Amino acid sequence: MSKDLFDLSGKVALITGGSRGLGRQMALAFAERGADVAIVSRKLDKCEEVAREVEALGRRALPYACHLGRWADLEPMVEAVYDHFGRVDILVNNAGMSPLYPSLDQVTEELFDKVVALNLKAPFRLMALVGKRMMEGEGGNVINISSTAAMTPSPGSQPYGAAKAGLNMITGAFAHAYGPKVRVNCIMCGPFLTDISKAWDMDAFAKRAERMALRRGGEPEEIVGAALYFASAASSFATGAVLAVDGGWLGSED
Repeated sequence: MSKDLFDLSGKVALITGGSRGLGRQMALAFAERGADVAIVSRKLDKCEEVAREVEALGRRALPYACHLGRWADLEPMVEAVYDHFGRVDILVNNAGMSPLYPSLDQVTEELFDKVVALNLKAPFRLMALVGKRMMEGEGGNVINISSTAAMTPSPGSQPYGAAKAGLNMITGAFAHAYGPKVRVNCIMCGPFLTDISKAWDMDAFAKRAERMALRRGGEPEEIVGAALYFASAASSFATGAVLAVDGGWLGSED
């Protein structure tokens, strides 16, 4: 039986922010284990690139461009995925943003609203839309991608940290609202060396990494184990959980 725990054959996954970084890694990992995948992000060409990789693994893929920070755009996207596949068994709320700003007093209302819209409002709305259908159907799994910024002081990314703290909280709320047929869990990520990290000051990051038990950032593929766990029967008794995948992060973000 243990060999079948991570099998996703016949499942359909919808992954936001699926065209790069952690989202791409999850899309390919799910496809390798039998799932069809809807890849959603703002840039259609990037979604199409990952869709071709999924199809090369023998699975169906739907690339879809959507501005996930716009509430009104979410329901048409969900409808398109259901029209194409007929179901969604796994929802991964992975899309996020944490723009830089010089100081807290210079955070504009526009920036604050954009960060909250993408990191908190969009997952809330998608869990409401997709989770309801899952509950009315055969059930399913939701995976929210959060951040250690939700738990540690982070003056350089506080709107982001506040939004991710909210995401941690609503993970449990939706687990209770849509249980027992729908399980809702959260992966709280530390620093991963995705394409976004190319803009980091790596000397400064190396000093920050000294506060981590593993003394390094994560490689994108290192998200796969936790994602497969929550997406599959391996986590059948886990819901409302927040799992840290952070290399043993300790201390302040800044």
